[in-house]
Amino acid sequence: MDLHLFWFALLGVLLTGYAILDGFDLGVGIVHLAARRDDERRVLMNAIGPLWDGNEVWLVTFGGALFAAFPRAYAAVFSAFYLPFMALLFALIFRAVSMEFRSKHDSAAWRRFWDAAFCAASTLATFLMGVAVGDSMLGIPIGPGGDYAGGVLDLLRPYALLVGVLAVATFAMHGSIYLYLKTDGELQRRIHGWMWRTFALFLAVYVVVTAVTLAALPGATRNFAELPWAWVVVVLNILAVANIPRAIHKGKPFGAFVSSACTIAALVFLFGVALFPNLIVSSSDPAWSMTIANAASSEKTLGIMRVIAFIGMPFVLAYTSVVYWVFRGKVELGTSSY
Repeated sequence: MDLHLFWFALLGVLLTGYAILDGFDLGVGIVHLAARRDDERRVLMNAIGPLWDGNEVWLVTFGGALFAAFPRAYAAVFSAFYLPFMALLFALIFRAVSMEFRSKHDSAAWRRFWDAAFCAASTLATFLMGVAVGDSMLGIPIGPGGDYAGGVLDLLRPYALLVGVLAVATFAMHGSIYLYLKTDGELQRRIHGWMWRTFALFLAVYVVVTAVTLAALPGATRNFAELPWAWVVVVLNILAVANIPRAIHKGKPFGAFVSSACTIAALVFLFGVALFPNLIVSSSDPAWSMTIANAASSEKTLGIMRVIAFIGMPFVLAYTSVVYWVFRGKVELGTSSY
């Protein structure tokens, strides 16, 4: 059970790392079309240009860890979300292609097309991730063997779609704050307004999703009785959300970015607490749910993989730290820029 808990916690860490780091990447794409001029849009792309591919390492690592530690849950997830995951993969690929192709041809129409593609792909990818989280909270119709018994339209439920909107609003806010840190001049002054507008959108959707979750999914808080310390995270989440406008108002954008990152981390944590000990909740029969016990690999496999994780994670952390240190500071356009 200790190994099961370790891998569940590590999956949470990897998902949190991805949501925070690639979250602002995707957020930059979501707000990309708000920039007015070609040079401004180039600045936005170059703000994430050296970082986006490294940030997605966290998603690849999360998928690999899920496959190695909980193969039955991995199979069930892809059985249920196969088409949405293909759409997500297409969006992530098209987003990367948009960045690489945009400046390859000196044509206004060409660049407008790839700008729109970059924004659409970033928004779609974020929305699909949020829908997957919402469906996981609701539960999905899987049978005793882990096979999905529904269709694609069964995943497009109102609550799941609402969580998808929350994901888009959250990443748009996170990306706007990040852009404020990386820009200056007139563009930075206008991004200041983006921060306020995206925060207002986030706060409105956040309140609605929280209210709907508490009203429609009472099981989401069942673990708080056994884990009373988890309420500390709820309080910290509220404080982090409240500090975002405070930090923006006081001219402390880095504090706002840290608070935004903490908000995302808290939401991922609360998502994990709501699911635990399940990985996939079966809406057909709770007895068919995939848990950290019945979906796990053998103890020997989990033990070997834990050793590999202890060896590999420092490299991921070191790589991420070095890249962010090297590319710190404001964006400067050059001959090699996007």
